[in-house]
Amino acid sequence: MLAGAESDDPDAGDDVSGGPGRVHGPGRPRGFFSASTTRAEKARAVRGLGTLGGLAGFLVALMLLPAACTAGIGARDTADWFLTEPEGLSTAGVPQRSRVLSEDGRTIATFFYQNRVDVPLEKIAPVVRKAVLAIEDSRFYEHGAIDVQGTLRALASNVSSGEVTQGGSGITQQYVKNLLLTQADSTEEREAAKEISAARKIRELRYAIAIEKRFPKDEILRRYLNIAYYGDGAYGIEAASRHYFSKHASELDLAEATLLAGVIRYPYAYDPTQHAGAALQRRNVVLNRMAELGMIGYAEAEKTKKLPIELDIQNMRSGCVASEAPFFCDYVQREILANKVFGETVKEREELLKRGGLTIRTTLDRRAQKAARKAVLSYVPAKNSAHKAAAEAMVEPGTGEIKALVVGRELGPDEERGKTWINFAADAGHGSSIGMQAGSTFKAFTLAAALDEGMPFGSRLMAPEKYTPVGFRNCDGENVGDPTASLGNAADGEGGRSFSLVTGTQHSVNTYFLALQKEVGLCDTVKMAERLGMRQANGKPLEQFPSFTLGFNAVSPLRLAAAYAAFGARGEYCEPIAIKSITDASGEKLKVPPRKCEQVIDRGVADAVNHILSGVLTKGTARGMGLGRDAAGKTGTVDNFSAAWFAGYTPDLAAAVWVGDPRGGYKHPMTSLCLDGRCYGSVFGATIPAPIWQQSMLGALRGTDATSFHRPPSFYFSRGSGEDRVKVPDVRGMSLDEAVAKLRAAGFTARVGERVRSRRYERGTVAEMSPGPGSVEPGTTITLRVSSGPGRGGADDDEDRPPRPPTRPPGIPLPTNTPTLPPLPGDPAGQAPA
Repeated sequence: MLAGAESDDPDAGDDVSGGPGRVHGPGRPRGFFSASTTRAEKARAVRGLGTLGGLAGFLVALMLLPAACTAGIGARDTADWFLTEPEGLSTAGVPQRSRVLSEDGRTIATFFYQNRVDVPLEKIAPVVRKAVLAIEDSRFYEHGAIDVQGTLRALASNVSSGEVTQGGSGITQQYVKNLLLTQADSTEEREAAKEISAARKIRELRYAIAIEKRFPKDEILRRYLNIAYYGDGAYGIEAASRHYFSKHASELDLAEATLLAGVIRYPYAYDPTQHAGAALQRRNVVLNRMAELGMIGYAEAEKTKKLPIELDIQNMRSGCVASEAPFFCDYVQREILANKVFGETVKEREELLKRGGLTIRTTLDRRAQKAARKAVLSYVPAKNSAHKAAAEAMVEPGTGEIKALVVGRELGPDEERGKTWINFAADAGHGSSIGMQAGSTFKAFTLAAALDEGMPFGSRLMAPEKYTPVGFRNCDGENVGDPTASLGNAADGEGGRSFSLVTGTQHSVNTYFLALQKEVGLCDTVKMAERLGMRQANGKPLEQFPSFTLGFNAVSPLRLAAAYAAFGARGEYCEPIAIKSITDASGEKLKVPPRKCEQVIDRGVADAVNHILSGVLTKGTARGMGLGRDAAGKTGTVDNFSAAWFAGYTPDLAAAVWVGDPRGGYKHPMTSLCLDGRCYGSVFGATIPAPIWQQSMLGALRGTDATSFHRPPSFYFSRGSGEDRVKVPDVRGMSLDEAVAKLRAAGFTARVGERVRSRRYERGTVAEMSPGPGSVEPGTTITLRVSSGPGRGGADDDEDRPPRPPTRPPGIPLPTNTPTLPPLPGDPAGQAPA
C-alpha cells in the first residue's frame, strides 16, 4: 500500500463519531498515547498493532510457501488450502437501486437500501481511476492479490511510529471486504465482516486470491469503484458523482475526481458536506500523490489545489414520498411486495425491489398525472379547512393501463394536516383504503343489464315518488326485499311520472332504476357489475340488496374507472395494470403480471350504453361537462351528501373522481361546504367531481386525435329514441331567418326545401313545415318551404289544389285518379276549396 493511507478498514470512518479508535480530527493519524486517549483505547490500539504485525509475518511466510515446497507436506497442504477457491464465494448480491419509470422513460421514484448505480469502466472518467489508484493502490496492476511490498512498508511505518499511519490492503482486498459486508444478511454476518482479527484477514485474503483468478484487473477495479462508499449516503462512483456534483462519473474533472478518491478511506471523516476543510486537505493529498507518481504534473496539481470545493448536491430519496406521482408509485410498490410473481416471501420481494437494480417501466402518463393532480388540488386543496379529500383514477380503455392515480393530499403520516398514507384511489390491497359508497354511478350497471336483455331506448317505466323494495332476490335465490323500507329520489333526481331508459338515466331517477333493476333482476344487475370487474374495495364480492343500483357498495375510483373504460372499449374489460415490464441489473427481463382483457358484453350493448350516457353530459345531471369530443359519464351523489362521484370516459380514456371526508361522510356531510374561498350549498356529483373530471380529461387528452363512439344497433330505436317528446313551434308566416332561429332555440334542426306557391303566406315567408306543429322527439329535423307568392294571375296555391299532371311521354296514358293534398294543419276551412 502507499504512504499516507490511514487505515485498511473501509468501516473505520464509523469511529469518527467518537467511539474507541476514533480519528482525532479528520486527516490526522491516530496517536495511541496522546493526552486525550483513554486506557481502553491504548490497549485496543496496541492489540491492533500486534495483530497487524503478526498477520504481516504470517502473510510473508505464507507467500514464501509456494517457493519452498520442500519444507514438508504440512506447509504444502497449507498453501494448497489457501490458494484453493473457497466454497460459496459469490460476487453477486451487491445492492443497487431500482428505478420506477413513467411511460415516457422518466424516473418517477427510486428504491434502495444503498444508493448505488453500477456502471461499466468506460463510463468512469480515466482521471477518477488514476486518482483512486494513486491514493489507494498505486501498484495494483503490478502485484497479485497480496501486495508484499505494501504490507511490509505499512508494517514498518506503523511499528516505528507507534501509530496506524498506513494500511496494508490492496484494492482487491478492499473490494472483498466491501463485498462481504454488503452481502451480510444478519447482524452476526455484518459484525464478522467488520471485526479486527487475523481470522477475518485470512478469510478475505483467500477470497482476494480467488477474485484475482476469476477476474482481470480492470474488472476488479470497476467493481471496487462501484461498491465503495463515498459518504452522505452515496454508494459507488456513479451515485457519488450524481449526488455531489449532479453529473455522471464519466464527466468528472481532476478536482472532483481527487475529492471523491480521497473520501473512500474515511467516508465519514472526509464527507465534504459535513467536513469541508478535511475533505479539501484530503483532496490535496491525493493531488500530491498523483504528481509524485507522474500521473499529473506538479504545476497542474498546485493549480488544482487552489480551487475551492464546489458542490452541486442532488439528494436521492428512496421510496414514494418524493415522487411526482406518490400514490401511483405506492401502488407499484405494493404490487411488487404483494405479488408472488416477484418472490415467495415478502422479504424476498422487498430485497428484489430495494437491492436488485430493477428498471420498472410503468403505464403512468405524466401529462395525465399532472392534469389530474392539478384539477384535484384546484377544487379540493390538500390542506383545506373543511378536511375534505378527493381522489381520481385514469384508465385506458382496451388495455387497462393506469394512466394516472391521484389523491389530493401528500403521501405521509395522517396525523399531519394535508397528508395521508391511505391511497383513496385504489383498493385496500394497493393502498389500505376500505373504499367509498359509489352512489348513482352504479346505475350504469343496471342500464347495461337492461340493454343486454334487449330493452329498447324507448321502453318506459313508472317512477313513483317513493318505492317499496319488495320482490327482489339475490343470486342465491334468497328474498332480499324489505317491505318496511321506503326509498325515495335523491335531491338531484325526480319522480312521479314515467321515464324511458334514456330520460331515466339523464335525470338519474332513483325510483326508476329500482323499478328497472326489478325488471331485469337484481342478480343480473350484480353479475353485470362483476363482469365489468367490480368488487368491494376490501376485496370481497359485492353485497346484494335492492339498493344495489343506488351504489351502497364501497368501491375504489380505480375499479370504477376500469369498469367504465370497458364501455369505452365497446365491452372489453381489462384488469387495471401499472407495470409494463421489469429488467434486472443485468438487463434480463423478469416476469410481470400479465395483461388480462376479456370481451364481457356485446359491442352493440356497449354502444347503446355509450349513446345513453353521452346524454348525461348534454341533457342530464352533468350537462355542460362535455369535452368537445365524444364522451359519456354518470354522476353519483351518496345519501345525506356524504360523498359525491363522477365517472366518465371517451373511447381513449376513462376516469373516476371521488370527493368526500376521510373522517366519515355521514358524520361530516358536504352541505354548506366552503373549500378555501369556494362555497357550495350541497355537493352533488356534478358540483365538484364532474368539473374535476372535465378539467383533468381535457388536460390529459390535449393534442390527441378524438375517437368517436359507434352508433348503436337500430333495434334499440325500435320504440323511438327514448327522448321525451317536445312541441314544435308554428313558424309559418315568419321570414326564413326568423323561423330557423326560433326552431333552433327550441332544440330543432331546420332545413330548407323547394319553394311552393301560396295565396295565404306572403312571398318569402314560410308556407309549409314538415313535420308540422305538434309533439315530436327532441332534435327532429324540420323541413321548411318558403312561399313564392300566389302564382300567375292569382291562381290557387299549390297547397289548395291538386298538382298538375306530369308531362307524359308519347304513348303513356293519363292516370285515372289525380291525388289531392290533405287539408293544411290549422286550416279553418278544414278542406281544400273546390
